[in-house]
Amino acid sequence: MNPNRQFVREAAQFMREHDRFLVLSHINPDGDATGSALGVVLMLEQLGKEYVVVNEGETPVKFAFLPRFDHLRNLRKQPLEERFGAVIAVDCADESRMGDVRSLFDSGARLLNIDHHPTNDGFGDVNLIQTDAAATAQILFEVAEELGVTFNEELALCIYTGLLTDTGGFRYSNTSPRVMEIASRLLGFGVKPGEVAERCLEEITFAHVKILRRALHTLELSHQNLIASITVSLADFAETNAEREDAGGLVNYCRNIEGVEVGVSFVESEPGEVKVSMRARDRVDVSLVAKQLGGGGHAKAAGCTIRGSLAEVKQKVSHVLEEAVGVKSDE
Repeated sequence: MNPNRQFVREAAQFMREHDRFLVLSHINPDGDATGSALGVVLMLEQLGKEYVVVNEGETPVKFAFLPRFDHLRNLRKQPLEERFGAVIAVDCADESRMGDVRSLFDSGARLLNIDHHPTNDGFGDVNLIQTDAAATAQILFEVAEELGVTFNEELALCIYTGLLTDTGGFRYSNTSPRVMEIASRLLGFGVKPGEVAERCLEEITFAHVKILRRALHTLELSHQNLIASITVSLADFAETNAEREDAGGLVNYCRNIEGVEVGVSFVESEPGEVKVSMRARDRVDVSLVAKQLGGGGHAKAAGCTIRGSLAEVKQKVSHVLEEAVGVKSDE
């Protein structure tokens, strides 16, 4: 038997054998995390199960078109007293990416960990980890088939959104024949690809434009122009009246510069804390860089959150990248 198929069956059995679930994805959720969490919710509904779906922090409003988006609970603003014995975590590269939601687990809680990140350390009681999958949503497609749930437009939309966003609109190297096969099948359930792409990849807020304008003034090339970085401070957010999600995607402006191997964005998320996002071309596995810094991700897209000032964090990341690219910093 295909080992992956056995793990898919174990995940499906986990969902069948419990009655009430806590469903969560990672902090700072993206399209795959959100689509996957809501996809799980829709499957549980078909199974007649109860659930609470949470995140530590806000989920970007650009995903508000997804079904059950209004069920997502921000634990920072809506704390919970209930404790759960069955937990499903999706798209969490490691245990720390769940945030502080462990306080909601019963002492004997069992956890189903569904993910596709190579840095996942198998922190669940049941682990369904497929590192060759383009997105966690791709794995959930297999789980849905195993469960025998009915594919409809809502479930298809959640899974398609995860596939679309984690493949960069089917442009990244993780876009496999299997990805396109699944996407094609999902379109057959009524998903409108143009509308999803517009909402997830094209439409931006004016606040994003204002943040981008300021951030481009900080653009730096270093390590013999192999690394490009961009910086957003708390002052930038305050002076543009922007939200944290408005800084999403800035790292791509760095990575897309001709000759650059690694793009990095440094976003000051709160006093003394900086979110670092990295995107790579060919020479560097940024998941290894992120792991050294307490984060994780994929070979070409990874990140971490580091305590310290912007200057301190930038210096720390620079030193690790220096070893990764094999070229000294220009400092």
